[in-house]
Amino acid sequence: MTDAERDTADGDPPHRRDDAADDIDYRAHPERYEIGRGEEGVFKVQPYKSELLTLWGYADRETADEGGRAIYERFRRYERDGDFVGMDMARKYLQMGYTRAMRYAKYPGGRKYVDGEERDPVYWADPDKREAALIYQAWLEKVRDNDEYQRLKAHHREQDG
Repeated sequence: MTDAERDTADGDPPHRRDDAADDIDYRAHPERYEIGRGEEGVFKVQPYKSELLTLWGYADRETADEGGRAIYERFRRYERDGDFVGMDMARKYLQMGYTRAMRYAKYPGGRKYVDGEERDPVYWADPDKREAALIYQAWLEKVRDNDEYQRLKAHHREQDG
């Protein structure tokens, strides 16, 4: 059975399953990448995970600004290369920077649930994380508003689902 046949049989593409094969090179096989929702695949899609995860951080405003800037620069490199999967993965890392930092900004210790019950948010439990989230949000908006990203995203959906 080929990889593509296995993916179809399993339902979801490898980067959206818990048993995802780490040996898939999505740069070499962009047709195997599905955009998915939100941040799906952010820790599984190679080689992008290796290229982007080391740039990402949200401890404070400075860390977020350095990470956001570096990820955005990588996004622009992927754009120059016509690499939609890389562009989308960069978008996911920026989005993850925003959502993770905002979780810590609103919930002490980043814990949204305690004993299985959702906590009420505290505005602002961690002001440094709020600043980090706002930095990532600004970078994320630049990516989402990028015309070439939008064009390649539509093309990818048409061609590869």
